[in-house]
Amino acid sequence: MRSCLAQALFLLVACSSSTAAVQEPVAASTKPTAAALDLARTPASQDERMVWWREARFGMFLHWGLYAIPAGEWNGKKDYGEWIRDSARIPVETYDKFQPQWNPVHFDADAWAKMAAGAGMKYLVITSKHHDGFCLFDSKATDWDVMNTRHGRDILKELSAACARHGVVFCTYHSIMDWHHPDYLPRRPWEAKDRPAAGADFAKFEQYLHAQVTEVISNYHPAVMWFDGEWESTWNHERGLRLFELCRRLAPGMLVNNRVDVHRGGMGGFSGSSDAVGDFATPEQEIPATGMPGVDWESCMTMNRHWGWNQADTQWKSTQELLRNLIDVASKGGNYLLNVGPRADGTFPPLAVERLEQIGAWMQGNGEAIHGTTASVFDALPFGRNTVRRDGAATKLYLHVFDWPGDGWLTVPGLGNDVGKVYLLEGPQQALPCRRNGADVRIELPAMLVAPQLPTVVVLEVKGAPIVYKAPAITAESGEFVSGLEVAIASGSPGLAVHYTLDGSEPTSNSPVAEAPVRIGATCTVQARAFHRGAPVSAVVARTFTKVTPSPPVEPVAPRQGLVLTKFAVDWNTIPAGLDALTPASTGTASTVGCGKAPGEHVAQRFTGFLDVPESELYRFSLLSDDGSKLWLDGQLAIDNDGLHGASAKGCAVALGKGLHPIEVVWFNKTGGAELVLSWARPGGRFEPVPANALRH
Repeated sequence: MRSCLAQALFLLVACSSSTAAVQEPVAASTKPTAAALDLARTPASQDERMVWWREARFGMFLHWGLYAIPAGEWNGKKDYGEWIRDSARIPVETYDKFQPQWNPVHFDADAWAKMAAGAGMKYLVITSKHHDGFCLFDSKATDWDVMNTRHGRDILKELSAACARHGVVFCTYHSIMDWHHPDYLPRRPWEAKDRPAAGADFAKFEQYLHAQVTEVISNYHPAVMWFDGEWESTWNHERGLRLFELCRRLAPGMLVNNRVDVHRGGMGGFSGSSDAVGDFATPEQEIPATGMPGVDWESCMTMNRHWGWNQADTQWKSTQELLRNLIDVASKGGNYLLNVGPRADGTFPPLAVERLEQIGAWMQGNGEAIHGTTASVFDALPFGRNTVRRDGAATKLYLHVFDWPGDGWLTVPGLGNDVGKVYLLEGPQQALPCRRNGADVRIELPAMLVAPQLPTVVVLEVKGAPIVYKAPAITAESGEFVSGLEVAIASGSPGLAVHYTLDGSEPTSNSPVAEAPVRIGATCTVQARAFHRGAPVSAVVARTFTKVTPSPPVEPVAPRQGLVLTKFAVDWNTIPAGLDALTPASTGTASTVGCGKAPGEHVAQRFTGFLDVPESELYRFSLLSDDGSKLWLDGQLAIDNDGLHGASAKGCAVALGKGLHPIEVVWFNKTGGAELVLSWARPGGRFEPVPANALRH
């Protein structure tokens, strides 16, 4: 708690001092500097920025704006939320009439911040501006804000101050999309007649966006800028970089989520692009099954079905489900951002208040098992989840019991440490009986539960870092190779020794120890097993690697550099067969495989020619696209990344002989964002876009 708040205070000071020198928005034509991008990707700097956020684990999301006034209902339909202007097709001049109605007479910033703190939430993210463009702060760039209402109060100013008073880190959500601004593009398809796009200038909107982001950062000093609405065709990677750099310049210590850029990779984390920027990934309404190892991430989820207030929505999650979600996220190394949609009068819905109070009661006794913990050291536990805290030379394993064992004994599988104290985190901390059963630790639970309907936390203290008897992992770039391959054999847990063989025999304590990647040059089966104190403690893991002969090149006459590029006007959801029968919109050449800066919507591109392979080897390929794409090599489908989706990548590995190989790439964009990158990598090398000198026709 102390380090979290100290870091938050550091952020406020850093933001205040940095903004004094930089008050103007970055011009839309300014490209991000190399220094700014290096700062964003420097691991030490990233870790310093993320300290408080990683300790927090739990935050409150607030979706509040004019859409709270209709409360989810329009023309007799009752299933709308914060998207009501678009989903109910409300003309802008009709939606404007909500502004004079804005008068949340019961808004109490201290009550909101106090509820967040009481629920064990360490930070709060509020919508400074949602997609409807209405601002909850005093903006000098527009009159479409709270200051031009009967209420006339700066919501962000009051809430920022209240959060500071109650020990909650203040953060803001800001939409890139804006359905109200006259220069935002694209227009909603349904309003084309009444609100034509003629004369709109997106570059002017970008300047407006930068001006408002500058106001939010300079005046309210959020610890996080949580962007959204980046998926439409007008937003691209270059614009995302400009906005990202603006945030870094104004507040070097502030966090920026991945939705500032177009490389979200669907609703989850980052796509395969090495250019992606952002400090953390943002899976929405889901908890990744295995977490997102190596990436900071935060699952944002609703209490019921809607983000904004909907008075007809009765599908509220139970307190038990919400707590299990929180624990599940923390056990996978993520943060849980739980949403509340306040009512138009400025109060929280009663059921939201009830859930927050019940969560807070549980967190008061068990918050230690959430805040400042790291991900589980177990692959799975039959009774629930695990979070971990290193405490000097010891470790606390928090065992979150979802399902009470019928025999009253909790089994912790394959634990190699010497066990210290075992006790319930909430309630009297008398020692619980435990005993060894082979590699497992068995804990006798008390007959009476602390709160039978909610998770119970058992603390298991062990000496040193946790040693869990997991099977080793055998990994390599591919299961095939041409000249040779490095195979990594990793222990599943610290404190274990891994012995391996290459001759088909079972590993013993006399077999070689895997201390570095193993180089193989012939087909073989790698077998590995974990040992602890000289005794085998895992099953034998095996993986076969095969030496292959690369496919031979063809010998066409291909004197020209680049590929033949054929463009089509289409309305696809997937790539059809029989492209040769389609009438092209244009035909030309392309030096690289890419969709260009402004390819438009309802378009497709087909690249054909030859790939000039510099040496016989196994090559890895990555095809990143938004929407669908396919790659053929030597006439065979190599990568299928088809369908409607955001920027995401798929890959393959193909053994190719030195020389020319037929290549074909087909890509399409239906609507929204557009992206296409074909990359390759040699064994042990990094992915890079296939260069122009490797493409012929």
